[in-house]
Amino acid sequence: MRKIIAAALSILVGITGLTACENTPAPTATSTATSTPTTSVTTPTKLPVREDSNHDSTVAQTQEVIDLEQFITSKLTGEYGVYTNFIETDQSAEAASGHEVLSESASLRMLAAVRSGQQERFAEQWNLANQIFDMNSGFSYRYSPKQQKLYPLNAAVDDLRMIRALYEAGEKFGDKGYTAEADKYGERFYDYNVKDGNLYDFYDMEYSSTNTFVTLCYINLGTLQKLSIPSQFSKKLTDNMNRILENGYLSDEFPFYETRFNYETGKYSSENINTVESLLSILALAEVDQQKSTSVDFIKQQVEAGTLYGQYSREGKPLNDIRSTAIYAITAMIGSEIGDESLYHKSIERMNEFRVTDVGSPLYGGFGDVASGQAYSFDNLMALLAYVY
Repeated sequence: MRKIIAAALSILVGITGLTACENTPAPTATSTATSTPTTSVTTPTKLPVREDSNHDSTVAQTQEVIDLEQFITSKLTGEYGVYTNFIETDQSAEAASGHEVLSESASLRMLAAVRSGQQERFAEQWNLANQIFDMNSGFSYRYSPKQQKLYPLNAAVDDLRMIRALYEAGEKFGDKGYTAEADKYGERFYDYNVKDGNLYDFYDMEYSSTNTFVTLCYINLGTLQKLSIPSQFSKKLTDNMNRILENGYLSDEFPFYETRFNYETGKYSSENINTVESLLSILALAEVDQQKSTSVDFIKQQVEAGTLYGQYSREGKPLNDIRSTAIYAITAMIGSEIGDESLYHKSIERMNEFRVTDVGSPLYGGFGDVASGQAYSFDNLMALLAYVY
């Protein structure tokens, strides 16, 4: 038991800040979702143009999208997938770094490909992700080429996104094979990451164990509804997770969401409120038309003013003045999901403030910090997804 507890603590440290939901104590300029702009980053003169806001629309390949795709493909991608960071490391830290690859990145790349109608790119990304990350109990959240190490646990948020991308690919490309694979991996996900109708953050294949809580931004209601499981199990799971997510709402005064819910204590907990996490919870609710108007109004006000910061107290006091690519990418997705074109375009405009437009920079076309050379997969792939959402 002591080994299992120690392993779980190590796992939590390892996952922290690396999946789409960040649990870091405080965002910093070097975290995956909080890279800061520099004087070399300027706002482009035009915004991406979409024919409509439906997922099946044809996405216009604007220069921003072309340049970002080129940066990701030529500078941020290697043999095993998209690098966690542009700058290489020895890949020995507890948190993923350098040219390690994450199932998070693979799932975002897959979803962006299907949303933009790139069938060949989707097939390429899925084949690579399946080859690199697939385990008996799920998709490993992390692979280190230097260490030749596949970490023996998954991250529910990333598995669900990968399954979602497969379902969308089956529909978008008229390929029943993708749908069948989504069903298969969805059933496996349910077997390992769900117990008694409750979703858990990860399953550790080495110790055959889960953690004791769910991080609220892991609750992707739209994907959970699609899982190929018996209807009575599906209803229990979606009812439970819907209730946990909705009851995590903080207040009308600060309409964000709690960080996690502990099944053993029946209580929520949040040291501080990370904006990326709450925005992803709001996006998940918006996908099933359950977003709160107070949350949307708050987001719109902050996006308009350019004051949506990385972390808040539970009472809504900003704890830093860090803005980020990923934050505005997610608010753009929320705008697209609820059909609010004003929120979408203003969010893209804010997000584009972080684009590297200096043609002499190795980060040109991407999102990162020119001075330090840091460019993270999460920022760049969230931006790409926002463009085509």
